Amino acid sequence: MSQSQKKEQPLKTGDGRTRNDSERDQPGTPRDPILNYIVENPEAFAENIAKMLSHANSALTAYVKPMQDGEVKSDYTDELTEWTRTLSRVGHYWLADPRRAFEAQTRLATEWMSLYAHSLQRMSGEPTAPVAEPDPADKRFKDPDWSGVQFFDFLKQGYLITTRWAEKLVSETDDLDPHTRQKAEFYVRQLSAALSPSNFILTNPELLRETATQSGENLAKGMQMLAEDVARGHGELRLRQSDPDKFAVGVNMALTPGKVIAQNDVCQVIQYDAATEDVAKEPILIVPPWINKFYILDLNEEKSLIKWLVGQGHTVFVCSWVNPNEHHADKDFTHYMREGILFALETALLAADAEKMDVVGYCVGGTLLAMSLAYMARNGDKRANSATFLTAQVDFTHAGDLKVFVDKDQLETLEKKMRAKGYLDGAAMASAFNMLRANDLIWPYVINNYIRGKEPFPFDLLYWNSDSTRMPAANHAFYLRNFYLENLFAKGELTVDGLTLSPGDITVPIFNVATKEDHIAPAQSVFRGNAMFGGTADFVLTGSGHIAGIVNPPARNKYQVWTGGESGQGLEHWVATAKETPGSWWPLWDEWLTAHRSGERVPARTPGGGHFTPLEDAPGSYVKKRY
Repeated sequence: MSQSQKKEQPLKTGDGRTRNDSERDQPGTPRDPILNYIVENPEAFAENIAKMLSHANSALTAYVKPMQDGEVKSDYTDELTEWTRTLSRVGHYWLADPRRAFEAQTRLATEWMSLYAHSLQRMSGEPTAPVAEPDPADKRFKDPDWSGVQFFDFLKQGYLITTRWAEKLVSETDDLDPHTRQKAEFYVRQLSAALSPSNFILTNPELLRETATQSGENLAKGMQMLAEDVARGHGELRLRQSDPDKFAVGVNMALTPGKVIAQNDVCQVIQYDAATEDVAKEPILIVPPWINKFYILDLNEEKSLIKWLVGQGHTVFVCSWVNPNEHHADKDFTHYMREGILFALETALLAADAEKMDVVGYCVGGTLLAMSLAYMARNGDKRANSATFLTAQVDFTHAGDLKVFVDKDQLETLEKKMRAKGYLDGAAMASAFNMLRANDLIWPYVINNYIRGKEPFPFDLLYWNSDSTRMPAANHAFYLRNFYLENLFAKGELTVDGLTLSPGDITVPIFNVATKEDHIAPAQSVFRGNAMFGGTADFVLTGSGHIAGIVNPPARNKYQVWTGGESGQGLEHWVATAKETPGSWWPLWDEWLTAHRSGERVPARTPGGGHFTPLEDAPGSYVKKRY
């Protein structure tokens, strides 16, 4: 060995490491970031990769099993065709004109050249400002190495430059009708979310670091969870957002005491036990959405609107909808009105020995309630004392991103698929809702579950969110076509039993709650509909979104509520002139209910009131049905 070779050979320390290793670990010595991404145990890494491949085979087996068993799997051809057709409209606009095409290419190339220049300056040690920075609220790029390690910083900025360029192309495409533009914007957001470098191991410093540190054990666990979720979804990925083994309806959720006092093919009627010696004369009937289940209003003792209402001295009834199958295929909105709301109303009034009651509708349950109240008004039925709407739309002009999925062609395709089964599978609606907030409700869980190999945090609200329900084919088609597509109710053109119905038919006092960050029933949409009612309608705006804004117990002292703004000049003016009160809207509603009642109190009621023999304990069996 030559003298030069001897000099180049690192000296060993007493623990068998090289001097360079020892010096690297000395306090104050900077650690090379690249060392964080080296697999510490190659043998264990190889074993875990083998386990991952074995679990991948299990996932593939679970995926093809329904086809082997002769079951019809979901066909996404029509959806992909719709995406391609919509985005091709954008592409055609920019490519059809050479000048526009050159302008678009130049804009992107200029940004990338700036990024290359930034990278060269940084490599030479010169201070330089980033070309593109993520939004401060964007949680995907919070790890320090997204900025500290130049490779990942380059990926991050390149991604931001390209996706923002694509979004701008859509916004500047002049020949798109509003609906096509909304679809194109939505599709680009979905693609941008899916292609983020934060979603892949080799381009996410945090994931790469964890994989190296754990010698790939996270990948083996993640693939095992993927196989389990594909099997649980019968060949479709059923993304777990919460630990499914930590919650059970009737065990640690939906625990407010009560009885099922009546049922039919569409719903069960639940009456809850009184918690006070006397109660208000007018009982309350809650009509929840049938997309998901009613226990969102009875999650647990701390978050239960139902329990809170009972505690305030109200007699509470709830309409618990069936989780339908093919036998419910022909049950449309009018069936849900007659066999749901009107059946529950008649049952509740008889059980409570009352002449009038306050009715509450949440989300699509509120839309059905509005139609039912208009129908009752046209028939001279005065059994409703007041109405409360929770994030419910009666006008669908500004119905938000869910309108992306509703146009003539898409609806005809969906109706054809629903007729084949008799229902829309719950997973389809769950996916649509999750796509509205893909960076919050899809990709974080894909990363956490299938790459990090970690069980999701046990969160009751997300457990409920994953407990989806089917929609009868006729019901869902009626809803989408008459409300979302044609907006007939708001136009005063919705016909039921030969009667033309509109929100203006409803003259009972109304308490109308919207939430500020709602993606499903946008506040603008609810506010617009509020002006269409035929009587006094008090619009109320609360903080947070579609669920958290409604399920907001006073004891938590979260968010805020706005009331009493000036109408007639738009939502922004209403908010600017409204009174803001910290905390929950529940106490304000309780005061409103009291002000719109007779003021009479009666002895506490027992479930059934002697007119009905209780069938089973709350929350009943319908809500526990899963497919």
